[in-house]
Amino acid sequence: MGHTGDRFHVTTDVHDHVVELRPVGEIDIATVAAFRAALWAAPARPVLRVDLSGVRLLSAAGVRALVATHLRVRARGGELVLVDPDPVVARVLRVTGLQRVLPVRRSDRSRELVTCAAA
Repeated sequence: MGHTGDRFHVTTDVHDHVVELRPVGEIDIATVAAFRAALWAAPARPVLRVDLSGVRLLSAAGVRALVATHLRVRARGGELVLVDPDPVVARVLRVTGLQRVLPVRRSDRSRELVTCAAA
């Protein structure tokens, strides 16, 4: 399942306890509506995981979409988790303080890539 556009698309994988969204491209004023739609269309599960490894830019509009989604998911007893942000996106999360509000994790896949690159 996915939402698509020229500069941006989102894929969604639904599991028993986790929904994983993988946005790819730039999240800015032109694409935030598609990002927000994908976040809000995600089925209710205990964890909504957003893999940010394919996001090259996260604007203030994208940060607002994440905060709104966090509040919505938390209100229904779930957790929003951000995974593998690109270094530029990780900086946005730090500067805005969002990393203090939302868990930001590295996936097993990114650890494997780091291990393979170091070998």
